[in-house]
Amino acid sequence: MQSRPQTTNQPKSPPFRILWGLFGFVIASLLVHLNIGSHEWYSPLAVARELLRGHATDSDHPFNNIIWAIRLPRVLECVCVGGILGAVGSAFQAQLRNPLAEPYVVGVSSGAAVGSAIAMVCGFDAWFGGLGAAGCGFVSGMLALALVYGLAKRRGGVDVSTLLLAGVIVGALLSSVLSLTILLSGQDSNRVLEALLGSMSTASFEKDAILFGALIAGSIILVRQTRLLNAFAMGEESAARMGVDVGRLRAVVLITGTAMTAAAVGAVGIVGFLGLVAPHIARRLLGVDWRYSLIGSGLIGSALLVLADLIAQRIGSVFHMAVTEVPVGIVTAVIGAPSLLILIRKKG
Repeated sequence: MQSRPQTTNQPKSPPFRILWGLFGFVIASLLVHLNIGSHEWYSPLAVARELLRGHATDSDHPFNNIIWAIRLPRVLECVCVGGILGAVGSAFQAQLRNPLAEPYVVGVSSGAAVGSAIAMVCGFDAWFGGLGAAGCGFVSGMLALALVYGLAKRRGGVDVSTLLLAGVIVGALLSSVLSLTILLSGQDSNRVLEALLGSMSTASFEKDAILFGALIAGSIILVRQTRLLNAFAMGEESAARMGVDVGRLRAVVLITGTAMTAAAVGAVGIVGFLGLVAPHIARRLLGVDWRYSLIGSGLIGSALLVLADLIAQRIGSVFHMAVTEVPVGIVTAVIGAPSLLILIRKKG
């Protein structure tokens, strides 16, 4: 008598190995960024030696200053900003139950950029230890989100397709307002590009500290909502019957995500599409359980932005361009825009 293979309905084990693998990928990307940089390649042993030595303040160690004053703050900024955008993109897609949602698409990034630009033009960016730009970005980001949400609200509910369309339109309008604000202020064109397309050229440990705080605090809040987001994935009515306070969940996710995005945009400008691509990669690797895919999306976002910034630094010399580096937002757009088009085609 032939025996049948036994089948079990036991749940899959948590994908901790994949998460640790993604964490290792972030560390590897960080080390590659430190080794290659924008101009000259240094051996991993030489870089490790300078990192262990600490920051030498005298001018007798130029290589040490390159690592500690230029490359390390920059790569840490990439890690923090990429982690923020990846985690927020995942949370927004879970909350809105739409794979096209992310801070850039729903208008939050453009709104935060306008507030940050106004803070820079008016001299508010240095207030409160450098939190002025992030604070103004949070206020304008929340106003942009409220406008988009108001346009999408229908009979007490929110039409997600209308919300995404309204987000794209409002984002385009605010990008024009951003350009006009900076141009009328007399700022040079490089600062316009930094605000519109993202740049890591002004990285510092002070900025890194603010971004790291926003990443850790915001991620803790979002991760605490992941069980509720899993219930919310079945629909608002089903989640409400399971005891989920839908209004509170929506408020926590959107306000936290907007605050994190404002910190990132205030530091580096708009980096589009990263919050769209990272969550999709995370769900393919980790599944749809937001307890793990949200964390994985943050890790993937960090690694992708580190590698994108490395390309942005090197692309000028490779193609013999007049500029030494291009805004990192251009690189992420080249990667993310085709991904968005593919998702739209599949959705249709």
